[in-house]
Amino acid sequence: MSEMRHECGVAAVYHLPTGDTSPMAPPQGRDETSRLIPHMLLDVQNRGQLSAGVSTYSPHRRQLIETYKDVGTVSEAFRMGHRGKFESLMKRYAGRAAIGHVRYATCGDDDKSNAQPFERHHLQKRKWFAFAFNGQLANYTTLLRQMLADEESHLAHDSDTEIIMHAISQEFSGDRRPKLIDVLRKVAAKFDGAYSLAYLNAAGDMVVARDPLGIKPLCYAKEGPFFAAASESVALLHLGFPASAIRSLPPGQAAIISGGEFRVERFADSPRIAHCFFEWVYFANVASTMDGRSVYVSRTALGEELAKLEDLRKGEDLIVVPVPDTSKAAADAMAFKLGVPSREGLIRNRYVGRTFIEGATSRRRKAEAKYTPLPEVLRGKRVLLVEDSIVRATTLRVLLDRIRLVGGAKEIHVRVASPPIIAPCFYGIDMSTVGELFAPRYLKEGASLEQAQKEMAKDLGADSLRYLPVEAIARAIGFESGQLCQACITRRYPTPAGQELYQIALGKAAEKPTAASRTVRTYESPELLRK
Repeated sequence: MSEMRHECGVAAVYHLPTGDTSPMAPPQGRDETSRLIPHMLLDVQNRGQLSAGVSTYSPHRRQLIETYKDVGTVSEAFRMGHRGKFESLMKRYAGRAAIGHVRYATCGDDDKSNAQPFERHHLQKRKWFAFAFNGQLANYTTLLRQMLADEESHLAHDSDTEIIMHAISQEFSGDRRPKLIDVLRKVAAKFDGAYSLAYLNAAGDMVVARDPLGIKPLCYAKEGPFFAAASESVALLHLGFPASAIRSLPPGQAAIISGGEFRVERFADSPRIAHCFFEWVYFANVASTMDGRSVYVSRTALGEELAKLEDLRKGEDLIVVPVPDTSKAAADAMAFKLGVPSREGLIRNRYVGRTFIEGATSRRRKAEAKYTPLPEVLRGKRVLLVEDSIVRATTLRVLLDRIRLVGGAKEIHVRVASPPIIAPCFYGIDMSTVGELFAPRYLKEGASLEQAQKEMAKDLGADSLRYLPVEAIARAIGFESGQLCQACITRRYPTPAGQELYQIALGKAAEKPTAASRTVRTYESPELLRK
């Protein structure tokens, strides 16, 4: 649903110093490889719309590393609607290597100062770097306390991005000259959480690395002298890399370019993997393939799982309608298996603003304008409304009202292509408290899912509601259950800090909420800071 947001997406490009040329490099030449970043970020725009930025490296300018970032979508931030302004930015920030980022905040404020990449200047080139990351550190507060233990220390930003920046900087302090892979080993030992990061320094070295559990996706490709990496494969496919050349970076490993040489190295053991299952259910571009699993194929399999459970009487008045856009593959597959028509009874208005940052009244109005029900499709029908997930249910309530009142549907049966979300996420999805979630109030200890679904349907104004069981997720995606992070649907977290935060979140949920507590994310709780 539109009410759930991912943290961000990363991208990186590098044209290595060889005599070869690459058909994927820009026609302007090796030193303008950086102009590919905005186009790559457009392909991962689904992962964040609050800000966008780029850091580039060029040995031919005084500012060896230069960073540009702004609030807004990729097109807005890079002025892509104005050719002259866009070209001016591309020329000013031209470089043979670059990293880029799109952001939605789960930690820190929603302003330009928190936009990524972050850059740290230094006299020595090996200590001057920029970096960006996708994910979230579950032990952010612990690391924050440790860094602020010295009274002379101070942090300028309220985000785990700055924590990571200083952790990297500390490894280069004094006369130490560690290898980049050793820096990663040291900081990985301190971090608990999810991170796929891109790093670029003023010596022309680049690193892209993925956390030991592989919670967040990260893909890369290299052909000849040209290297690129991104949160999703579709960004690399659109650069011109063949699908066979695109690989998911294994958990705990890093792709490193140093001294003009490329290599992939392991920096941390991976006792298990825990890929975020929501990447395949909702977040990732439907055209992407991650860790060998197609997003489109996984979503069609989720729809087939829904079809197995369906018991509504068939008839000419029964239709399947997806909530645009991420539910379409599941809805089409469900309809095909049932032998029922799949119809686009809801048309999405792509030019409505982002509802999740508006006030309650404005948010409802935006939600009403976001989807247009088609009476010509819905009137007099029994509608199987397919949704990928329900987080807070605020948008869904509005949508059901409009399908019935504006669309004229006779019945609305909600079918959800995932299990109930019953616990917060502390690894990069913006749902960090139990109280903000829809399902937990119905699924108390010992409550049956069947009875809870009846109560949910009544509360939402639907004729019925059904979720997928937890075991259907692993079947549909094609992983073993233990290879996925499913904490938000099982309450079992893959890291110690995540499990600790959940216990704090449970305690908060049991307290009487106040105006102040409603805006505090679990990992920002005062008791954590006082520990």
